[in-house]
Amino acid sequence: MNQSTSGIAPPSKKQIEAQSAVFKALGHPARLCMVHALGQGERCVCDLRDLVDLDMSTVSKHLAVLRNAGVVSGEKRGNWMFYRLRLPCVAGFLDCLQKHL
Repeated sequence: MNQSTSGIAPPSKKQIEAQSAVFKALGHPARLCMVHALGQGERCVCDLRDLVDLDMSTVSKHLAVLRNAGVVSGEKRGNWMFYRLRLPCVAGFLDCLQKHL
């Protein structure tokens, strides 16, 4: 397999598709807002709902998109779901964008 100038092999088609899914999942303002918040630490879904000011059903659908893309993971505790970033590099990427855009 060929290697790029950085010494890392080019991504496979499967990796490119997974990366594309992450960018698609980040492509909505409400989801980006939630990911920014999760970059600061774990949050209850109720906190994320209040943050984006959407109904619980809509927030759950957005979180499902992020979960399916592998961006976040969730854990049920009692009656609530708590979410955290599964891809910590996303927080760094968003910080970079915030500094340069």
